Amino acid sequence: MPVDDSLSERLPTPAEAEKAAKAGTVLASHRDKRGGLSLHVKKGAKSADVDLPPAVARLVLDLLQAIGKGDAVTLVPSGADLSTQQAADMLEVSRPFLVKMLETKEIPHHKIGTHRRIRAEDLLAYKHRRDKTRTAARTRLARLGQESDD
Repeated sequence: MPVDDSLSERLPTPAEAEKAAKAGTVLASHRDKRGGLSLHVKKGAKSADVDLPPAVARLVLDLLQAIGKGDAVTLVPSGADLSTQQAADMLEVSRPFLVKMLETKEIPHHKIGTHRRIRAEDLLAYKHRRDKTRTAARTRLARLGQESDD
């Protein structure tokens, strides 16, 4: 029986998490002044040099860090269409709650037949706005708490 080597549908094994954490630590310590990475890879007699710009290097290190913690990770291209369940999972809400947000037009969506689809970039924009609002609310609450302590 073939082994599923994709981490999109399962958690990393302890061995995978350990290797990812170690790789992340090693790679992070070798970033250049701008934050990029230059890698030399070998396979048998063949070898190649690979240069990763800072933004890509950061993404690879973030990915390795998440896997190193044992987290499930899914990469979603910004132009991808997501199902309501995928979108709900990304927002950590129930699918019925997400559907209500779609119906009230909080998040743009379109239909393919009878199925709702959400563009990943629209979902991420909503998540960014939501997180920004939550951070501002926490800051206000902390400020109010400090004022009441005075």
